[in-house]
Amino acid sequence: MNYIGRILPVDGYIVHQKEYLPVDYARSLTHLYQPLIGIQAVSLYQTLLHDMELQQDFSPQTHHSLMNYLNLPLDEIYQSRLKLEGIGLLKTFKQNWESNDLYTYELQSPFAPDKFFKDAMLSQLLFHHIGDQKFNMLKNRYLKAAVTDRGENITAVFSEVFQTFTPSAKALEGIPKQESATEELNMDFSWMEQMLKQRMIPAGKVLTSTNRRLIYQMMVLYDLETHEIDKSVLWALNDENLLDTEEFKVACHDLFKAKNNNKTIRLTEMVQTVKKEPAEVPTTKEEMLIQELEIISPKQLLEDLSSGKHASEQDMKAIREVMTTQGLPAPVMNVLIHYVLLQSNMKLSKAYLEKIASHWSRANIKTAKEAMVFAKKEQERFQKDMKRKSSYSKKQNSKEVVPDWFKERKHKQTKQPEVSNSMNISKEQEKIAARLRQYSNGN
Repeated sequence: MNYIGRILPVDGYIVHQKEYLPVDYARSLTHLYQPLIGIQAVSLYQTLLHDMELQQDFSPQTHHSLMNYLNLPLDEIYQSRLKLEGIGLLKTFKQNWESNDLYTYELQSPFAPDKFFKDAMLSQLLFHHIGDQKFNMLKNRYLKAAVTDRGENITAVFSEVFQTFTPSAKALEGIPKQESATEELNMDFSWMEQMLKQRMIPAGKVLTSTNRRLIYQMMVLYDLETHEIDKSVLWALNDENLLDTEEFKVACHDLFKAKNNNKTIRLTEMVQTVKKEPAEVPTTKEEMLIQELEIISPKQLLEDLSSGKHASEQDMKAIREVMTTQGLPAPVMNVLIHYVLLQSNMKLSKAYLEKIASHWSRANIKTAKEAMVFAKKEQERFQKDMKRKSSYSKKQNSKEVVPDWFKERKHKQTKQPEVSNSMNISKEQEKIAARLRQYSNGN
């Protein structure tokens, strides 16, 4: 994806550090984060970290200097910055600075290795990226100190030791037991609470703060629907109605594989869709057609053009292969199908589809309107070429091929009248001369 223009080399930046880094943060970055976000993103984090030492009174530096530090073009630096933001290692703020923009990069502390493996989403992603053998080796290495059983945790929390006012008995009932700080979740679990209650399962035992966070992370990681998460939770409950977290992870993973034909789970960059302007009401038939082609599926288009009949498996296979091979969006594919059917007497030729699709793919066409305009221009150019060839052919056919012998004969014929004329002139001159002689002799 092209990020050129999102940020300029002359734009300034300063670096802040949110909190102190763990002692073994370098190990986390190298062995745990780097497989997920890549070496360029890790290098950017470390460069910004040490760049703070060069700042004098938080005076900004330009991104041109960052390009020199990393020996990378600015679009790749921007791409690496997004990865750091997405994985939770960086927060970015933007403001006006002189005639340009000023960015504040606030570095977030990476998890220490033992904390990393306790984060369900990150540990699961690492597992899928490096494989079970390497994952288990790292996990055993960094969680070695936590293997020994230390017994029950009876550490007192703040609310058990201190108070800032003298609460009433009624107020005491409403004070929840304080738990360790966790990520704030903007997710409503009322649907799951209702589901558990309907099955006579104590929701409080299942939906603890830790389990809520785990459920949210697995839902995001595997892109699961609420009913699929419900199924995974119920599968992972033990006899005591407690959530077996490992069983829950496996259940979510199995659901994902079933939905996506065993597709490998890896961190990939999200395709940024073009933000569409509010749709205008179409006023012409062409605008109405374009609007329809933007929202309809290729399968539905084929069925509509076939008077409601089901699209054949062969046609759908051809369309799927062309779309995946050339990377055409569905609206563009719709225009292509419409165009090919019109040009081929309503026959869907795969070879013709592939030929035009490769051309449109190179032209980087993204919307139905762009495809329609492009197809029109190509059709006009084709018609002009055909007219030019037709007129040239007619001109060539009008010129008869004349053999040499016919040319010589024609040449002789054109000269013959000149000879006869000269002969006639001579005879006339002789007559005039004879008369002159007669007049001279007195006759």
